[in-house]
Amino acid sequence: MDLNELNGNGILLPIEYKPQMPQNKSRGIAIVGAGEIVMHAHLPAYRMAGFHVVGIYDVNSAKAAAAAAAYPPMKVFASLQELLEHPDVEIVDIAVPAAFQPQVAKQAAAAGKHLLCQKPLAQSYEQAKDVVDFCKAFDIKAAVNQQMRWSPGIQASRYLVKNGWIGTPLQGTIQVNVHTAWENWPWLVTIPTLEVMYHSIHYVDSIRYVLGLTPDFVYADGARYPGQPYAGETRTLIHLKFPGEARGLIHDNHNNHQPQEDWFATFRFEGTEGSISGTNGALYNYPEGREDTIRFYSNRWSPGQPHAPALEGRWFPHAFMGTMGELMRSIEEQREPENSIADHLITLQTVFAAYRSMADNRPVQLQEIASE
Repeated sequence: MDLNELNGNGILLPIEYKPQMPQNKSRGIAIVGAGEIVMHAHLPAYRMAGFHVVGIYDVNSAKAAAAAAAYPPMKVFASLQELLEHPDVEIVDIAVPAAFQPQVAKQAAAAGKHLLCQKPLAQSYEQAKDVVDFCKAFDIKAAVNQQMRWSPGIQASRYLVKNGWIGTPLQGTIQVNVHTAWENWPWLVTIPTLEVMYHSIHYVDSIRYVLGLTPDFVYADGARYPGQPYAGETRTLIHLKFPGEARGLIHDNHNNHQPQEDWFATFRFEGTEGSISGTNGALYNYPEGREDTIRFYSNRWSPGQPHAPALEGRWFPHAFMGTMGELMRSIEEQREPENSIADHLITLQTVFAAYRSMADNRPVQLQEIASE
């Protein structure tokens, strides 16, 4: 059932928040990587959407075989080269750590395959820019799996802001206080750039996506929890200054050792004519999760009247239909995807500016990163 709200004339209009699907769902997808996120998000989402997954490859053949057994009739490729040479594969979904992604992306692009890459695209801005330039030279469509954009609460917020329900956007805030067992991803334990690079990157991307703005500069701080077994930061505070009077704030703590009833994951967007607030249901009752919630006021069309429509779907796995669906639609419509790798460079500028800010204890302009 579509979500509907009244416009100023009392006419019901749909609030579009569900992933939009391509006309042609039969394009062959092959997945590189068979880790936890593929098993619990990519594959369930693609099955729900009715996408055609040809096969999967992982350096750990046993993991690839387990994925294929759970989602027949996927083929298990013996090598990346075999995957790239398969005639039915049009799109390569790369789900490997950032250290290995650039090389895989370049090989796939050179083979003429469209790409869905993971975030971050690379471990450095220079490497990421190199991938963008390489893909452009081979004239393929390449997107990044910044799938929080398609989570129900964020996508609904984007629609409301874009269509003027809260007037001129002034503030985007995301606050998260949970416990994250980073050891579920063993390769993350020793990485010194942990929380912002691999988690709050979603919040940086979502705030700029909803507001429709690019930050001027970032001021950030990162901290660890006493005795934590992880090398990188697990508590962060990020201030984003956008042009004019708009601002962003991300406050993230992954060390809440209290019962899950004490955890929270919220977002709020404010403008000159209203406000939107809600919860990111995926981080409640983790790992089961629950539906997102949203509540908004619009002084422009219904002063003082709260709207709290029910949302269907979750960040995991439903939003993963959105990232792949947008890539497929961009191929059909011969345009760049909204989540293109070029657009992702702006998110990466913000992330790397945040780390430089932590190191130097100063505001860092995005232009410092972009000019390198």
